[in-house]
Amino acid sequence: MNRADGVHILPYSRVVGQRELKLALELNHVSPRIGGVLMAGSRGTAKSTLVRAFALMAHGELPVTLPINATDDRVLGGWELDALIRGEARPQQGLLEEADHRGLLYIDEVNLLEDHLINIILDVVSTGVLSVQREGLATARHLTFGLVGTMNPEEGGLRPQLLDRFGLMVTAEELDVADRHRMIRTVLDFEEQLGRADSTWLAAAGRDDAQTHDRLEAARRRVPDIEVSDDVLRLCAEAAERVRAVGQRGEIVATLAARALAALEGAPRVEPGHLLRVLPMALRHRRPDSTHGGTFDWSVEDEDRVKDLFETV
Repeated sequence: MNRADGVHILPYSRVVGQRELKLALELNHVSPRIGGVLMAGSRGTAKSTLVRAFALMAHGELPVTLPINATDDRVLGGWELDALIRGEARPQQGLLEEADHRGLLYIDEVNLLEDHLINIILDVVSTGVLSVQREGLATARHLTFGLVGTMNPEEGGLRPQLLDRFGLMVTAEELDVADRHRMIRTVLDFEEQLGRADSTWLAAAGRDDAQTHDRLEAARRRVPDIEVSDDVLRLCAEAAERVRAVGQRGEIVATLAARALAALEGAPRVEPGHLLRVLPMALRHRRPDSTHGGTFDWSVEDEDRVKDLFETV
């Protein structure tokens, strides 16, 4: 059952463009070990709409949204204030536990959030364990949820240590004239159909979203059986070395993402082409220039550094 009935969000299948953003969300859903998606882009590029539409399609409800001014108590959980006033000690669930129930945690303007809170959230995503030792609380819980952060680079960046903890990073694409036209028409059609019980437009969008949901769940079940050869692993290591990726997290994430992509496409094993498609998402924020405040673009030069590796396989 869709618990977001009455919320007007453009269906996921009708969001125009943003193919890389969509692919990153889908890969992270198929293989949660990827560790989350960071989306960068200017204001008005449909990042928030896409995240919410994805959550409705994949989980049947909106994501848990972390406010910029969130306190430790709100994120981690604490004591119910009203109960404390009455002299009762009653634990209060935090946003991370709520995300475990609803499937997805969304942090808008993640670059403006307190660094220590981002560290905690990323650690929970990585380990699957929330351990709280504070103010009379001593708990440990296993949590599983997807993580998506969005940011506008014009408003500041993230420290390199935090950038690295996000599994995949994608940048919103600028729509061309044809896609801008399609986007305007789609939004107008959507708004005109709201409230119509017999809307064939909304019904068709719902069927397309349901098909995507089923495809993602099938891939999620299939991904543990996808073969990854040593040749592909070596190729991944060489590509990471070519772009001078900092640390080794990028190679691991690239392998997980390539495996998820193979599962989505129904392939029995990871092929070099799968790896090539996910490399920008796994490595763009781990290059030396990106970690020191440079661009997140995956340039022609980056493509040239790894292109010959894939031409010989």
